[in-house]
Amino acid sequence: MTEVISVRTLFFGIYGELSQYKSPGYLELPSESTVEDFLDEMRGAAGCDWLPERVVVAVNQRYAEMETLLNDGDEVALIPPVAGG
Repeated sequence: MTEVISVRTLFFGIYGELSQYKSPGYLELPSESTVEDFLDEMRGAAGCDWLPERVVVAVNQRYAEMETLLNDGDEVALIPPVAGG
């Protein structure tokens, strides 16, 4: 088992504009990390403290819950709220 995993990160809409992080980018996390762990790391070390408490996340192009386990090579996308008419 790998001790560290690398996930590809994507930011859409306003999240891409606010982020100092390049999209797509990569983030290394401890193995057995969840989506919630990913968001904690993004808000902390990655400097995305502007992320709201509730964020819509997709892993490998499927909506994911906070407890979803991440695997090495996964693609994690942060999807901002959408408004329109």
